[in-house]
Amino acid sequence: MKLMIASDIHGSAVWCEKLVRAYKEEKADRLLLLGDLLYHGPRNRLSDGYSPKDVIEMLNSIKDEILCVRGNCDSEVDQMVLEFPILAEYSYISCGKANIFACHGHNFNEKNLPSLKKGDILLNGHTHIPAAREVGEFIYINPGSVSMPKENSHHGYILFENDVFYWRDFDKNTVKKYSL
Repeated sequence: MKLMIASDIHGSAVWCEKLVRAYKEEKADRLLLLGDLLYHGPRNRLSDGYSPKDVIEMLNSIKDEILCVRGNCDSEVDQMVLEFPILAEYSYISCGKANIFACHGHNFNEKNLPSLKKGDILLNGHTHIPAAREVGEFIYINPGSVSMPKENSHHGYILFENDVFYWRDFDKNTVKKYSL
């Protein structure tokens, strides 16, 4: 399975359009969204091309291909307009060599761990900073942010295929790689 992983769109139609286009061009089997789809929250500035209604339309157009967990800026009102489930706090995904615990990162994160076994992957967004590192007996992975990257990181996403994570920018350049 080829999985595209992205987080923190924050209502940016400009960056969501690039994400959906990349998803189709990369020919991924599913798009896993790690939350914060439509709104920016009180600490963030408005994202480029802020237009939640356009983001809704773009994401609903591929609703059958999206897996999603809830971000701290996502709410029940958002679920009323999005045609795919967005309110799960986390998801377990079994793949190849490891199990992935996918969440947004505001509740479960490196400082507040969920139940993980040796070799499991903690996958979350929230920080807007791409990451791949071994922490104790588990692996921490973060795709960064689609629309509001922090700490001089890139706008982008992850492709996960054959036990390898590839961080890509929207020109499809591989910025980072991590093999299990």
